[in-house]
Amino acid sequence: MLGAELRSLLEESRFAGADFHLLDEEVAAGTLTAAGGEPAVIQPVEEGSFHRAGKVFFCGSPEFTLANLPAASKSAAKIIDLSGATHSIADSLPWFPSLDALLSREFSSERTLYAIPSAAASTAASLVLGLSKLGITRMAFTSFQPVSDAGRAGIEELESQTGQLLSFQGVGQPVFDAQVAFTLLDRFGPESKHSLQRAVERLRAEVRACLGTSAALPALRLLHAPVFYGSAFSAYAELAEGTGPEQLLHACREAGFAISEDGSGPTNVSVAGEKTAHLAKPEADPSRPGAWWFWGAADNIRLPAANAVKLAEMLA
Repeated sequence: MLGAELRSLLEESRFAGADFHLLDEEVAAGTLTAAGGEPAVIQPVEEGSFHRAGKVFFCGSPEFTLANLPAASKSAAKIIDLSGATHSIADSLPWFPSLDALLSREFSSERTLYAIPSAAASTAASLVLGLSKLGITRMAFTSFQPVSDAGRAGIEELESQTGQLLSFQGVGQPVFDAQVAFTLLDRFGPESKHSLQRAVERLRAEVRACLGTSAALPALRLLHAPVFYGSAFSAYAELAEGTGPEQLLHACREAGFAISEDGSGPTNVSVAGEKTAHLAKPEADPSRPGAWWFWGAADNIRLPAANAVKLAEMLA
């Protein structure tokens, strides 16, 4: 799904006239699709697949990325990874639009490997770095993961389970090995190929790579939410006493968030199709001076894909 969104955005960008090559694992090879407005067939990765490539985007599984990264690295291409596989690689540079300013660093176009964090990771890192200027002492960040992070199969399973439960039928659970409809979960079933534990490990790795030595890693938690799209989050932060709401709003805007001004906070539905993360106005916790609560959401598919396209345009 991320690859399809990326392809669509590339076709609307300055790369609209480029020659696209769609590569995937053997199981998807031969699938008829479209690229650049023309029919295209997904090809398997073979020797020479990356020859003469200007840019290579990895947006499948981390295993697929790591298996094919050596071959892609031998080309002269700029590699942009959206799979979460390369954040622990020393030469990989994490990037999203506001990160350079938040880290007070210059944009580097000399690297060959760039890592685009997930929507959950970029929102967490943005919030930590934005608030660090206000004397943050403690922060906990809880992300709510939609089933679309597991691809179309995850969406189909939630849709199927919802219909079955409303019809008082037993539910099938071949993807998650658990009832994901109408249920919040901190783990999937033991037979599931998808793991919330692995997902939170990826989240920690991505946020750690983005923060570097500029800020401490917050406490991170990831839960399954019974929704199709949209990564929502709740965060708690303790700041220096006397920090006011206007200071917080200014810091959050500088961190790249769009603030809901009408008092209604963002939802996973309201951010659909948006290329930026949205945040409700922070709320003070009356039981503890300097404590604040944050609520936000981002399109888990559109946001990283849009960031990857923006980076590619900067590297062009």
